[in-house]
Amino acid sequence: MSATLLTALMMDDYPLSLTPVVQRAERFSTAREVVSRRPDGSIHRTTFGQCSQRARQLGSALAELGIADGDRVATLLWNQCEHLELYFAVPLMGAVIHTLNPRLHPDELGFIVNDAEDRAIVVDESLLAVFESLRSAREFEHVIVVSQSRGGPDGTLDYESLISDAQPIEWASLDDRRAAAICYTSGTTGRPKGVVYSHRSLVLHSLMAALPDEFCVSSRDTILPVVPMFHANAWGMPYTAALVGAKLVLPGPRLDPVNVLDLLADERVTITAGVPTVWMGMLQALDAEPDRWDLDALRTVIVGGSAAPPSMIERLDRHGLTGVQAWGMTEMSPLGSVSRLPLELDHSTPEEQYRYRARQGVALPFVEIRARAENGELIDWDDEAMGELEVRGPWVASAYHRGQGAEKFTADGWFQTGDVVKINSLGSIRICDRSKDLVKSGGEWISSVDLENLLMDHPAVAEAAVIAIPDERWGERPLAVVVRREGQDCSAEELRDHLGAQYANWQLPERFTFIDEIPRTATGKFKKTELRERLVDSAP
Repeated sequence: MSATLLTALMMDDYPLSLTPVVQRAERFSTAREVVSRRPDGSIHRTTFGQCSQRARQLGSALAELGIADGDRVATLLWNQCEHLELYFAVPLMGAVIHTLNPRLHPDELGFIVNDAEDRAIVVDESLLAVFESLRSAREFEHVIVVSQSRGGPDGTLDYESLISDAQPIEWASLDDRRAAAICYTSGTTGRPKGVVYSHRSLVLHSLMAALPDEFCVSSRDTILPVVPMFHANAWGMPYTAALVGAKLVLPGPRLDPVNVLDLLADERVTITAGVPTVWMGMLQALDAEPDRWDLDALRTVIVGGSAAPPSMIERLDRHGLTGVQAWGMTEMSPLGSVSRLPLELDHSTPEEQYRYRARQGVALPFVEIRARAENGELIDWDDEAMGELEVRGPWVASAYHRGQGAEKFTADGWFQTGDVVKINSLGSIRICDRSKDLVKSGGEWISSVDLENLLMDHPAVAEAAVIAIPDERWGERPLAVVVRREGQDCSAEELRDHLGAQYANWQLPERFTFIDEIPRTATGKFKKTELRERLVDSAP
């Protein structure tokens, strides 16, 4: 007797595109607030319903300008309601939104907009100087300026005027595997690489981020992403908020502790997310004036971008705030793991609990992890063996834009993160080091090798190595170790000026140490482990 083969052809092959996410916000969360702080400090209030309607008008206006399927639309914007409207409009009309980091050096921005082949760019008036610095790198077909006061320069389009008379567009049905967004990562040496997110990857990422053991988001929440919308899609939080119908608070460019705390208190925020630098500043302000802000509504402070020490999580607890460590990468859309205290540690000591909560945590559902030792073997999950973390999953990149960086992907489809980790028996990740010598400052990567190469272009420099040193405010800062050429002289100030020709100010080392010889390994490479041992505690 033969068994009958059952198939699932009776189930609807429903596309997992962003269109139903936005339409759900439009229909079921029409009145849910979207709050933005403008660059001038004023508060702007709108709703998901209004943002969705304006997104339809924006999509129509962009189509009239000739923006079509697959075209890239760049943004130079803060966390503001217009950015959310672009998050909705550009992918849903079949184009690709490309968020630009205004903190990057103009040369780097110029390379990125050309690599992405952006046809149009939307710029906040407060960032026009940044736009002008890269304008010569690419001739955009359309420059659209978001202006609250004076409007844009000649030859640009005004955002409000563009959409005010446009008829709302009807969103077309989209293949969920088509491109929706592109972000560039500087997380490796060399030129930035584009990570292209599909509709499907962003929808699945949003669904998983909302789960109780992850960000735990519901329609009753108020979310404030301090992480910028130009940084890995603000960790996906705008789309997650739209999916579940949570109130969304967008802080604009003012991310100093007082302004962030004011918004957290005034808007009764329940979930917020940002890099450790933000929370260290916030804790200092709270320690100085503990009774100034009412943060009773704030349930979760998500810490990502770099590791949070147990002491930070403990300090947050002392103020009645729950710090939750998360880990991810631009290549992972970006969320990979979240560290929630497991049932097994409910009755362990506070010290054990803080140590666990400071780990990078357990991978989200559908994200697979493994780690490979230097000998090529996969490590045991015993919290002793170390290896480079590899990941794969439905929102993990399988390649970079234009096929760059192919060496980061294994033959069997895993992405090599560059993070050296230990994994315990519960599957919790702890990052111990990085396989590449990168500096992570305020949640942003700085390439030590690129700085070294430029330093060694200076006529007075024979050799240079850059290492990461701990910094109370930024997590890490670069320290430049320099060997002068015989008979030559150069100062720290001169070398900073030399680097400043190609790097943004925040990427430059504040500290320079001059030595006679840089130690080397047996293969002739700089021995940075020895430099760290010698110089981290004695850096000037």
